[in-house]
Amino acid sequence: MKLKTVTLGCKVNQYETEFVREGLLGIGYEDAVDEQAADLCIVNTCTVTNEGDSKSRQVIRRLARENPASKIVVMGCYATRAPEEVAALPNVSEVVTDKRELPDLLGRFGVIDVPTGISGFARRQRAYVKVQDGCMLRCSFCIIPYVRPNLASRPAAHIVDEVRRLVDAGHREVVLTGIHLGHYGVDWNRNLPKEEWTRLSHLVRDLATLPGDFRIRMSSIEATEVTRELIDVMADHPEKVAPHLHISMQSGSDGVLRRMRRRWGAQRFVDRCGLLKERLDRPAITTDIIVGFPGETDAEFAETVDVCRQAGFSKIHIFPFSPRRGTPAAEMADQISKQTKHDRGVELARVETELRAEYYASLEGMPLRVLVESPLEQQESNQRAEGFIPSAPQHIGTSCRYAPVALPADLAPLGEFVNVIAGPAQGSHLTAELAAAPPALTR
Repeated sequence: MKLKTVTLGCKVNQYETEFVREGLLGIGYEDAVDEQAADLCIVNTCTVTNEGDSKSRQVIRRLARENPASKIVVMGCYATRAPEEVAALPNVSEVVTDKRELPDLLGRFGVIDVPTGISGFARRQRAYVKVQDGCMLRCSFCIIPYVRPNLASRPAAHIVDEVRRLVDAGHREVVLTGIHLGHYGVDWNRNLPKEEWTRLSHLVRDLATLPGDFRIRMSSIEATEVTRELIDVMADHPEKVAPHLHISMQSGSDGVLRRMRRRWGAQRFVDRCGLLKERLDRPAITTDIIVGFPGETDAEFAETVDVCRQAGFSKIHIFPFSPRRGTPAAEMADQISKQTKHDRGVELARVETELRAEYYASLEGMPLRVLVESPLEQQESNQRAEGFIPSAPQHIGTSCRYAPVALPADLAPLGEFVNVIAGPAQGSHLTAELAAAPPALTR
């Protein structure tokens, strides 16, 4: 029996697809390769934007055309939000509307011993580990709390065992992910005194004390969850915890943040970034920004640009506001024109380029540990656009500080750590020289 899996959307979706795939491989399914037809297709969908819905439908229709005899099982947030719509698509045999049903889904296919986690991550050097599900914040632009509202944290023992298996399988980086990562443990804490609460920092500390040559990276987190305790764990375990946080800001204007129903103001965000920089040596801070949120004035956009400069982001994911049906923001007055959103996105991208160059320059001469991930040829079009074409085969890797580093392929085997001294930036990557000894890791 041949199997195909397609994942759209976030790291949590990628983890959950791998969980289902591994269970099915364990009972005899095999991955369909190249143009092989599949007997079963699993599609994990995304509904963050209207475009996510559209892409999910396109993928399902394409799989039905290419695998006319297959059964298609659809899971993910679009399946939860619009199950009848999904069920009407060609070849769809089952719609999984609740991620808590995944063990039951595997059981229906004959998986008797449903695992508590995964043991590997196909075709990836980094492994994603889902530690938590659900979000209850109800930001005005976001549909996710409507389709994944229930907070559910995984037991720490299951996560620790899973990370051990992934490290034993050769993964050198484990990325902790969740729908609201910083709310790990919150569902357990509600009826407990504060001194007995479980927090994300406790989990990270447990993982950082595991033996093995690997590192931990955290995915997106809210500014209010960048606690002193979490920063202390990062500072105490520089050899295991990457000095990088993706702190989702969305806007640097207090007025826009209020309309977004965010939980903090711009100054608090800047203060948390400052706290991180006080305790860690040149940490990478990345973020998400929505441009053109309803009612955003030129002055409010300028406030966002100013806060980006104050925070010193090394990377900014820029999203023009896209009204999401079913959210309060989609019904707000003063929707911003497409041209204005485009112009603001271009301006912020220019600022991001400046900030990235400043951050990369600050790393020059610094020892870095790089996980070698892929041949540079896989990103050749990006490299040509940046004006950088290597003269010899190159591999690309990600440093502990989330800066991509290009290295000679013969000196940097895929899937392994390489210790380097950072050189000047070239295009969108750092150059580097191999270090004679492992770097002295700094906080």
